[in-house]
Amino acid sequence: MKKILHTILEVHFFYVILIAFVVAMSSLYMTFAAEYPRLVDKAELLSDSEKTELLYILDEISERQQVDIIVLTVPSLEGASPVEYADNFYDNNDYGFGDNHDGILFLISMEERDWYISTTGYGITAVTDENIEYMSEYFLYDLSEGEYLKAFTTFAELCDYFITQSQYTGDNAPKEPYWFVGNFVITFGIGFIISLIVTGGMKRKLKSVRPQSTADIYIKRDSMHITKRNDLFLYRHIDRIKKPENNQANHSRVSNTHTSSSGRTHGGRGGKF
Repeated sequence: MKKILHTILEVHFFYVILIAFVVAMSSLYMTFAAEYPRLVDKAELLSDSEKTELLYILDEISERQQVDIIVLTVPSLEGASPVEYADNFYDNNDYGFGDNHDGILFLISMEERDWYISTTGYGITAVTDENIEYMSEYFLYDLSEGEYLKAFTTFAELCDYFITQSQYTGDNAPKEPYWFVGNFVITFGIGFIISLIVTGGMKRKLKSVRPQSTADIYIKRDSMHITKRNDLFLYRHIDRIKKPENNQANHSRVSNTHTSSSGRTHGGRGGKF
C-alpha cells in the first residue's frame, strides 16, 4: 500500500513539474514574442558588433524617454511606398509606449535608396516636420557614404535631444545642441579667476599708492579752464522688424499627419539618399 501511494505521489509530482515548466515556457515565449527588437537590419548594412552597439543606444534612449526609437533597414519596399511600409511595420509589430504608442521609426530601403521617418503619439509632438528636415542635414551625407552606424547613431541622438527639449521647454524649433548657459558660466568663472590673479599681482606692486576720498590729488590747480560747452546730436538709427504672424511663429511646432491602414495617426517625412 505504501509503495502504491509513493508511486502515485511521484507521478503527481512529475505532472506538477511538467505543467509548471510548460506554463513558464509559454510565459517566456509570450514575453519575447511581444517585444520586437528596436533594430531590424534586413538589408544587412551593419556588422554584428555595430548592431550590438546601435541596439544598446536605441534601447537606452527608448527606455529612458519612454518613446520607442526604431531603426529598420530593408532591401526592398515590396511595392509599397516608404510611408506605408514604415507605418505598417510600426503598427503591425506593436511598437510604442503607452496608449498613444509613442515612438519614432527610421526606415532605410536600399532598392531605390529611400529613407523615411515615421512618428507616432508623442513622437509627432517631439519630432516635427521641421525637426526631421533639420536631422536629415546631419545624417544624409553619412547614408550616401555608407556610414550607416554613424547615420543611425546621429538619428537616435537627435531624437533624444528633441524629445528632451519638447518636454522641458515646450519649444520644438531646431537648435544647435549647444549648452550655452553652462559654457558661459564655465568661461566666465575661468576668466574671473585669471583676472583675480593678474590684478592681485598688480595690487602688490602698488605699495606707494594709498586710497583717496577724492580725485583732487591728481589735478593740477588752475591748469584747465572750460570756456564753452555744447551738446551735438550726430544721428539716430531706428530698426523696424515685421512681427511674425501666428502661423509663422508656430510653424516649428506643427507636424502634418495622416492615418495608416490600421487607423493610427502618424507623422513623418522622407526622401532619397
